[in-house]
Amino acid sequence: MSVAVIIVAAGRGTRAGGDEPKQWRDLLGRPVLSHTVAAFAGVGRILVVLHPDDMARGVALFGGGVTLVAGGASRAESVRNALEALDGSGISKVLIHDGARPLISAEVIDRVLAALDAGPAAAPALPVSDALWRGVDGEVAGTQSREGLWRAQTPQGFRFGDILAAHRAHGGDAADDVEVARAAGLPVQIVAGSDDNLKITYPEDFTRAAAVLRSRKERAMDVRLGNGYDVHAFCEGDHVILCGVKVPHSKGLLGHSDADVGMHALTDAIYGALAEGDIGRHFPPSDPQWKGAASWIFLDHAVKLAASKGYRISNADVTLICERPKIGPHALAMAAELARIMGLPPDRISVKATTSERLGFTGREEGIAAIATATLIGD
Repeated sequence: MSVAVIIVAAGRGTRAGGDEPKQWRDLLGRPVLSHTVAAFAGVGRILVVLHPDDMARGVALFGGGVTLVAGGASRAESVRNALEALDGSGISKVLIHDGARPLISAEVIDRVLAALDAGPAAAPALPVSDALWRGVDGEVAGTQSREGLWRAQTPQGFRFGDILAAHRAHGGDAADDVEVARAAGLPVQIVAGSDDNLKITYPEDFTRAAAVLRSRKERAMDVRLGNGYDVHAFCEGDHVILCGVKVPHSKGLLGHSDADVGMHALTDAIYGALAEGDIGRHFPPSDPQWKGAASWIFLDHAVKLAASKGYRISNADVTLICERPKIGPHALAMAAELARIMGLPPDRISVKATTSERLGFTGREEGIAAIATATLIGD
């Protein structure tokens, strides 16, 4: 069954402190929302619901890695907007999650999805274990039985058609999507949540969330390697573009874009590490809008896609294979340009060259080849 994930992050809540909404505040070097999105990498299509004022910020953070949807005046309206955007797409299961819950685990996600095989709705929760009081004017006015009470969490999962119909019929706002589902008569199965799956609400929650993330990083670091290879033939011209640098030459390079063979290899190395195919998957050569395009567009997309999935690029190594032009005089400038595009220190990018000792098509000066390797580390 095909799955979509709706991450709701259009709120303007201020209880968490700071001078911007909590989903955009820093958590271990990245916005809270970036951690949340990364937690759902590989689960299914991801839609992020943002306040209209934050759409440009969302594009800058996620690039084309997620679908952005403008939120409404209420949480329920924001969710409805995302559900309507999915209508007709063939989605059969949908998870709806709070953008301010960056610590959701794969285990909880799997439990919710598995429960949807047996019923129309499921949600994680934890039983209430503390004593409950009723308070009046700051004093205890009575007690409340905790029997049968649960602390609700997200992601709340639904069969897509059922929750879309429930939201269309509901009309008003709701505390969460379980409330909407129950108003439509849908039974909601409770699955085990997690103490770590906290919703950042108050300033002290940032400290706890950072501690959990650090602990996870210590237990397991996700390191990925990718490699890329590309070739472009020479054609008429007076220069070539290599790793973003214009290099004078007696010939040009033939390609649908600007034929930057080095940048293409590096971009494919990043896509490869992410198991995201190659440039052709994301920027099909059959699409005329990419004819003559600058290759930094492709590299920038790959870098942002990595970030949206929770990875940072540790280092990259590019080798250009050709007899001419000579790469040595330009290698540092090429490394600096790649570093600028990728937002990395120059000492994490290597550009070097070799010849093929006059053998093969590069030896006959029929074209240039490039190989690249990229290392990605999960944050």
